[in-house]
Amino acid sequence: MDKPIDKAVADLGRNIGEYIREQRNSAKISLRELAKQAGVSNPYLSQIERGLRKPSAEILQQIAKGLRISAEALYVEAGILQQREGGALADAIVAATELTERQKQVLLDVYHSFRRENSAKNQED
Repeated sequence: MDKPIDKAVADLGRNIGEYIREQRNSAKISLRELAKQAGVSNPYLSQIERGLRKPSAEILQQIAKGLRISAEALYVEAGILQQREGGALADAIVAATELTERQKQVLLDVYHSFRRENSAKNQED
């Protein structure tokens, strides 16, 4: 296999692992607790966090559930999905655990309407 491709795949695994570790530390959850909640072994989760393993979409979904964040945010970070329109702010709204799904949707709708309005104004100028 081509060396740059190998490096890109390794970097992708490392990036998602670093992101998962950051989220776990922010949530103040131990590696052992997250592994238990996600239904994976401690060594496997540790390997993911260190970039030695690239988790499947199903494992990412289980990890997201354990972290109480959006699986979509992990999919974007892992390169499985493209980041949605609105970027980091939209992702933060989706990941906000203190909001209901309806509140998240209302915020996203308002945000997107402001973006469309400003885009239309900029095209008129």
